[in-house]
Amino acid sequence: MGELTRKIQNLRKLPIDKALKKIAIKLYEIPYYKIRKEIIKLKPIDIDDKYFNNFKPNCVFFFNITDKQLLVEKIKQLNIEKQIINDANKICSHIFNLLGSGDIYLGKQLPWNTDFKTNFVWENKFYKDIKIVDLSNNADVKVPWELSRFQHLFTLGKAYWLTNDEKYAIEFKEEIEDWIEKNPVEMSVNWTCTMDVAIRAVNWIAAYFFFKDAQSIDKSFWIKFHKSLYLHGRFIIKNLENKGPHTGNHYLSNIVGLVWLGLYFGSFIVNDRNKSNNPKKWLDYGLSELEKEMFVQNNPDGTNYEASTSYHRLVTELFLKTTVLCNKNNIYFTKDYMARLEKMCEFIMNITKPNGLAPIIGDADDGRLLILSNYSTWIRNDFRHLLGIAGELFDRDDFRYYGKDYIEDTLWIYQNYKDNVEKPEPLTSIAYKDGGYYILRNDQVYCCIRCGELSFRGDGVHSHNDQLSFELNVDGEDFIIDPGSYVYTADYKMRNLFRSTEMHNTVQVEKFEQNDFEEYNLFYMKEQTYAKNHGFNMNFFEGTHIGFKEKCNIIHKRTVLLEENSVLIKDQLIGDTNKNAQLTLILSPDVEVKLSENKVVLEKGSICIKFDYMRDLKTDNCWVSNSYGYKQSSKKITIPFSKELSIKITIGNKR
Repeated sequence: MGELTRKIQNLRKLPIDKALKKIAIKLYEIPYYKIRKEIIKLKPIDIDDKYFNNFKPNCVFFFNITDKQLLVEKIKQLNIEKQIINDANKICSHIFNLLGSGDIYLGKQLPWNTDFKTNFVWENKFYKDIKIVDLSNNADVKVPWELSRFQHLFTLGKAYWLTNDEKYAIEFKEEIEDWIEKNPVEMSVNWTCTMDVAIRAVNWIAAYFFFKDAQSIDKSFWIKFHKSLYLHGRFIIKNLENKGPHTGNHYLSNIVGLVWLGLYFGSFIVNDRNKSNNPKKWLDYGLSELEKEMFVQNNPDGTNYEASTSYHRLVTELFLKTTVLCNKNNIYFTKDYMARLEKMCEFIMNITKPNGLAPIIGDADDGRLLILSNYSTWIRNDFRHLLGIAGELFDRDDFRYYGKDYIEDTLWIYQNYKDNVEKPEPLTSIAYKDGGYYILRNDQVYCCIRCGELSFRGDGVHSHNDQLSFELNVDGEDFIIDPGSYVYTADYKMRNLFRSTEMHNTVQVEKFEQNDFEEYNLFYMKEQTYAKNHGFNMNFFEGTHIGFKEKCNIIHKRTVLLEENSVLIKDQLIGDTNKNAQLTLILSPDVEVKLSENKVVLEKGSICIKFDYMRDLKTDNCWVSNSYGYKQSSKKITIPFSKELSIKITIGNKR
C-alpha cells in the first residue's frame, strides 16, 4: 500500500500532460515486458562474437601503460605498496568487508546474487519480476549490488602493476567470467538497478587498462568481456532511471555510465536497426544530460538537492571524475558547468571538520564510483579524497592542501601532484542557504547547523528529521554528532529510528515528528518544517521551522552564538507554551559523560566541555552509525523543558 501511495503522490506532483504521458508509458510497458520476458526465455540476449574479434578501445584513459613505471615508483615512494598488495590478496582470497559486514570469507565462488549477511538468495528470473525489497525479512539487496559493482578490481589492477604477478589478472578474469555466467542479461537481481549496471561498467572499463596486456588472458576472454560491456550500455540506455518527478544520483550514474561506455566504444557499431544501440548516441546523450543535470541537481551555492552530505560526495565524484575523463579526451563542458562543479568541491572543503571528517547529514549508503585508494579501509565520512583531484582540475592550492592525505587518488587520475603546498588561510564561518547548511567556526570550535529544504525539493527521499540540529567539534574532537543512517530496507524499524526527530540534536515537542513519515514508506517524508534562516554571521545563527505548528501550534526557534571559548544554544517554543518538549544531544561514542549536582561534563582526549546541570536531565544508551550497515553504542542526553531552554557550553581542558 505504501508503494502504491508513493506512486500516486508522485503522479499528483506532475503537470497533467506529464502525468498522462507517464500513465500511457506504463500502459505500454506492461504488455511490452511480458512479451520481452517470453522472448528472452526462448532466446537469451547475446551478440555475435564477430563484432568484437578485433575490438580495442581508442579513447584516452586516466593513465596508460606508458605511465606504469612512473606510477609504480611514486606508489613505492608513498610507502603504500604493502597495503595495496595486502588488500589485493584479501580480494583473491574472497575476503570482503562490504556495507558493515566486517571481513568475511565469501567462499570459493563469489555469491553474486546473495545477501551474504543473511544468506538470502535472489533466484535468477526476468529482472522486472524480481522483488528486490521485502520488509517482512531482513535481506538487503544492496549487498549483492555492492559486490557486483566490482569496485575491488581497481585494487587488483594496482597490485598487478606493482608485482607483475599473473594471479591478479587470473582473479580478474575468473571473476568476470563467473559473473557473466551467473548473471544473464536481464535475468538476475544485478540487472534490477540501472545505477549499479552503470557503476559496474565503469569499474570494468578501469580494470581493462590494467589488464589489457596480461599474458594469462587470451583473446576469447576479451571478446566475452567486451560483448558483456556493450550489452551493459544497451541495457542502460533502455532502462534510464528518470521516470519519476525528480532525477537524482541514480539517473546521474546512468548517464555517467553512458559517457564512459560511449568514450570506450567510440565509433564501434553493431549492425542494429535500433539507433540507440550506437555508442556514439550514448556519448552524445550522456554529455548533454550531464550538462543539464549539473544545474537540475545542484544548487547555485554548490550544494546538492538530495539534502545529504554523503550523496553530495557521491554526486561530486560522479561529475568530477567523468569531467576529467572527458577533458582528457578533448571534450569540455561550459564555463557555468565548471563553475558549479568547483562550488560543489568548495562545499566539501568547507563542511569538513578539523579532524578531516564530514558530518553525516541525511541518508548515507557508502556510495562511490571508483575507489582509487584504501579499498579495505576507506573512511566513509571522509570526503577529502576528491579534493586533491579537484585541486589539479581547478589549479587550486587550497583544494590540494585539504586533499593532501589522498595523494594516491590524484596520482591515478593525473600521474602527478603539486607537492609542498602552503597552508591556506583558515576556513571561516560560511552559510549555504540553498542547501540548508550553516557552519560556524573559530580557532577551537566547528558547529554545523542544518536548516533548509528537504530532499528533492521537499519530497524528503533522503532527508531526516534534523531541522535546526547541529554537530559540535571542539579542538578537532567530535562531541555532539549526527547519528547517521545505519540501514535502509534491511530493517525498516531501525531505518525509521535513525531518521526520526528523537535521534537528532534538536527539539521534539510531545511525541510529534518534525515531518511526518509512513512506517513502510522508507523514502518519502512530507515537507512540513519549511525551515528558514533569519540571521547568520561569523559567530551567530538564528532559524525557525514550523513542523509542529499544525500538530500542536508550536514554532521552534533556535539561536546559536559562538564565542571565544563557549557556544550558547537557545531554544524557544513560540505558540502554545504548555506543551512538553525535550532537547536531545547525541554524543560521539568515545565521549565520557560525568554528572554532578551543578554541571554536565563531557570529556574526550584532553578536551572537556561542560554546561549547567538541569532538572530531569537524563542520559540513555543509543546507536550511532558512521557507515552503512554498521552501528555502535553511544550515549544521548535529553533535557525536558516547556517554553525556553538555554545551554551555554564552555570549553576547557581536563585537569
